[in-house]
Amino acid sequence: MRQKNKKPFRPAGKVSRLTFTEEERADPDLEKPIKKAERAADKLEKAQEKIPKKKRIRAEPTIDSDTGKAKVRLSFEEVDKTKPVSKLSHRIKTIPERELLAKVHKEIREGEEDNVGVEAAHKSEEGVEFVARRIQSANHSHKMKPYRRFLKAEEKTKKAELNYLYKKNLKKSPQSSTNPISRWQQKQAIKKEYLAARYGKGTKSTKNTSQNMRKAVSKAKQVTEKTSQFIVRHRKGILILLILSAILLILLWSASSLSVMFESSLKSFIGTSYTSEDEDIVAVDNDYTDLERQLQGQINNIEQDYPGYDEYQYHLDEIGHNPFTLASYLTAKLQVYTRADVQAELRALFDEQYTLTTQEEIEVRYRTETRTRTWTDDEGNTHTDTYTVEVPYDYYILHVILKNKDISILASNNLTDEQYEMFGVYMETQGNKDYLFEGNIYAPSKGEYTDYDIPPDALTDPDFAALIQESEKYLGYPYVWGGSSPSTSFDCSGFVCWVLKQSGVYNIGRTTAQGIFNQCAIIPPSEARPGDIIFFTGTYASSGAVSHVGIYVGNGMMIHCGNPIQYASVNTAYWTEHFYAYGRLN
Repeated sequence: MRQKNKKPFRPAGKVSRLTFTEEERADPDLEKPIKKAERAADKLEKAQEKIPKKKRIRAEPTIDSDTGKAKVRLSFEEVDKTKPVSKLSHRIKTIPERELLAKVHKEIREGEEDNVGVEAAHKSEEGVEFVARRIQSANHSHKMKPYRRFLKAEEKTKKAELNYLYKKNLKKSPQSSTNPISRWQQKQAIKKEYLAARYGKGTKSTKNTSQNMRKAVSKAKQVTEKTSQFIVRHRKGILILLILSAILLILLWSASSLSVMFESSLKSFIGTSYTSEDEDIVAVDNDYTDLERQLQGQINNIEQDYPGYDEYQYHLDEIGHNPFTLASYLTAKLQVYTRADVQAELRALFDEQYTLTTQEEIEVRYRTETRTRTWTDDEGNTHTDTYTVEVPYDYYILHVILKNKDISILASNNLTDEQYEMFGVYMETQGNKDYLFEGNIYAPSKGEYTDYDIPPDALTDPDFAALIQESEKYLGYPYVWGGSSPSTSFDCSGFVCWVLKQSGVYNIGRTTAQGIFNQCAIIPPSEARPGDIIFFTGTYASSGAVSHVGIYVGNGMMIHCGNPIQYASVNTAYWTEHFYAYGRLN
């Protein structure tokens, strides 16, 4: 007979824990994850200490230094007691016993008839057995308690340490956090590597599961011995039944598999879709656009509302939003929303996204004034002279400043980790409702872009070649309101300003499409050449006549930040309708 080999509970030695360098501890971004990981590891060690221990004899072969003979040294060592079988295994183990008792009680009940005394005694017996089973169950549950606490603490430790490893990896490659699917894949890779390092290639849970299955099978053999004898005696009839049952099971399994596949696909689709009604989503976006129009009107009336200034200087981010970003944000935060219920949330979000301020500046300037003076000479003659003087005066400037903090940035600050993950998924799938804002050039296109091969002759101009070399680095980058660098991505004016400056072609500061236009000389369309700037109007409610800007590359093509950064024909119906002018930087 094969002897059972009872293995000790998993934490036979000291639990493993992560170690951190002084540099990591000093990092403010890693400080919180490190503290959580250490607290979790401390609780895990305390939970391990509570696991019952037992002593066992350990035999160590040694060599006697005097005689050179081999001998065995015996010693005691403390190890964790074997974990009791699970509740399920315990129930499986006691199945034969419970079935036998049930059969006995059934036979007794059949023989009770009208004997009240026997019936009462039998009920008392059943009551005692019930209490005994409850005591046995409670005792088993009490024995399992320290092991449950350990496993719970272990799960929390794994979660805290995995969070630290993810945050640490994010510090090394922050660009990987922009895509939710890449983020999920990255987490899975980190988790796989972590578990392999913590537990080894093969997990003990798998081995334990196999052992439990073997035990269950062994019990099943004992229970079915008599049944098998019956089958031998009636094999022909049972064979027919088995064939019919097999066919039925195959049909049921096929239907069930299809159902599961359909249900899984349906759940995946629903889990990545906007849950509100289409009418509400569109209406809410229109309401938000109305708030932006009101803001634009407020900016347009600045000089009326603040009269008397010598000069008004505007420092304005673009006004506008990605409709899918708004819908994804609201869905991630509220799940289901209606137009009527979300107005307060819209207003709060709008006030957080846009900040309009005015700042007064007083400059001391000088103007030249011509003055006259009359004087009399020694002979009594009167003379009149003219002269000029520099006279100081106060020059009043009103700075109008508008900051647009994109909704995607607000999402990272306002949403919980779980909500932010869902926000990323909704952005990736467009809520499975890409038809809602079809035609909106600022809606994301999932990184797909139109490419274009510029004629080699055009690239002989070194300035234009430098522009294209810099521009094509960012093909596929998404449109982000207020974005002005690769780390944030770009809006249309942010992209053109960045390319002009980084290529060395033109030293321009961050400004709007209107601001770029103001620095250009107007060029007739017939004289436009590669490297000129092309401007459009009315693509959204902008602060000036110009609302969109791109770089003209010749042959009726431009490169611009649309949805996303890509090449586009300027001769399409849309761009022809909104065309404003060509410009050339001085």
